[in-house]
Amino acid sequence: MLDATLKSQLKTYLERVTQPIEIVASLDDGAKSRELHDLLVEIAGLSNLITLRKDGSDARRPSFSLNRPGADIGLRFAGIPMGHEFTSLVLALLQVGGHPSKASAEVIEQIQALQGEFTFETYFSLSCQNCPDVVQALNLMAVLNPNVRHVAIDGALFQDEVETRKVMAVPSIYLNGEVFGQGRMGLEEILGKIDTSAGSRQAEKINAKQAFDVLVVGGGPAGAAAAIYAARKGIRTGVAAERFGGQVLDTMAIENFISVQETEGPKLASALEEHVKQYDVDIMNLQRGEALIPAVAGGLHEVRLASGASLKAKTVILATGARWREMNVPGEQQYRARGVAYCPHCDGPLFKGKRVAVIGGGNSGVEAAIDLAGIVAQVTLIEFDSQLRADAVLQRKLHSLANVKVITSALTTEVLGDGEKVNGLRYKDRSSDELHDLALEGIFVQIGLLPNTDWLKGTVELSPRGEIIVDAKGQTNIPGVFAAGDVTTVPYKQIVIAVGEGAKASLSAFDHLIRSSAPA
Repeated sequence: MLDATLKSQLKTYLERVTQPIEIVASLDDGAKSRELHDLLVEIAGLSNLITLRKDGSDARRPSFSLNRPGADIGLRFAGIPMGHEFTSLVLALLQVGGHPSKASAEVIEQIQALQGEFTFETYFSLSCQNCPDVVQALNLMAVLNPNVRHVAIDGALFQDEVETRKVMAVPSIYLNGEVFGQGRMGLEEILGKIDTSAGSRQAEKINAKQAFDVLVVGGGPAGAAAAIYAARKGIRTGVAAERFGGQVLDTMAIENFISVQETEGPKLASALEEHVKQYDVDIMNLQRGEALIPAVAGGLHEVRLASGASLKAKTVILATGARWREMNVPGEQQYRARGVAYCPHCDGPLFKGKRVAVIGGGNSGVEAAIDLAGIVAQVTLIEFDSQLRADAVLQRKLHSLANVKVITSALTTEVLGDGEKVNGLRYKDRSSDELHDLALEGIFVQIGLLPNTDWLKGTVELSPRGEIIVDAKGQTNIPGVFAAGDVTTVPYKQIVIAVGEGAKASLSAFDHLIRSSAPA
């Protein structure tokens, strides 16, 4: 299961284990059970503090729990946690084995203080880059609080459960048998949903903060670069972000970020956050902007947050990024996460052997179709234009795949379903105006991005596309308010461009501070 390099690395990590770990496996006679057994034997052989025993008491097979002898830690993996989830397994081993978490003392105390019974189930896929955050957060909660139990379930391995519960997007989280959430969720966000007083406590702390010299709203590449450049000037810097990393968290392969030959979105997002933390930056996560109140007569700008809190600053840098563009057709919202999906890497494995459509013929759409073709039975790519817009190399690869069909000059008009899940798609042939129905089980929407500027309408000047209009220095029409990244009119929505624009906006904000504070 593990190659020599990975085994050596894991052995080094397991040297940090200080308490005995008992792995209890529930297996059957299937090939996947044999595969999991081999993996667990290898892991147990890497540390004399780890023991392995079989126990067929759990209904999900193959699965295994991690425990301390004499303790009751409700932490279980149903499936073989490789791929993106291998890191989750390693962290779980370390934490059960007594190695401290990197979570803040405040968060750990909050977890340990939770009262009640919390039984979580998370359905993941091995190719999902969003799933490990959820799995690792809930595993840590299970380690720290005996009232919390968590089982991470590979949806591709337990298809009967996926069908019964109609799970069509990952991560899908259940709490005490009821749907708790879908999509990426961090530890603080999960705690905020079950510890209902946490939001008001956080809002009180934010309201008490002094005014910032530079307040960055948004935690993607542009926001991270802006924060670093501001902090390096020695001025009071804050970042309010709905989720640190932004759209990068939903990006799979990144091969064009200069000097980094190849990486994945979550890894880059984590590196950006760690870099920001090297400086004196006040990071306020899970905070979404709700209103911008521009300064009056040399006063302070104010940013009101959805949490009810408010922040003030001498200058503001808007870097709220963009989100997936929706088709805005009947049925899309009704069947969202029930066949309508936006992340092929995350949700693709749930459609194994089924028929799906990809909407959009740009690079994202064609890449999605290529990836899905290796998993599903049939892919139909639908493009509004008369030809695909993706790079030639991607188009050649697409057309070489036998289970891919391309339909151009087509306008999707409706998502069809049976009331519970998607069962088809209706489109109009733009050449003849004829309507056609496609029978399928999944629809992956890949038609670009929308700027996150709804909360700014009526304050900063926006383009007809809703982007913040900026000049060459990143300045908006409001003195002291700057913007950077995908949320602006700057062309070419690329990570490397967003980083540069964030740095530029920060330098411009610093220049504004100097000029506005200089004597006449």
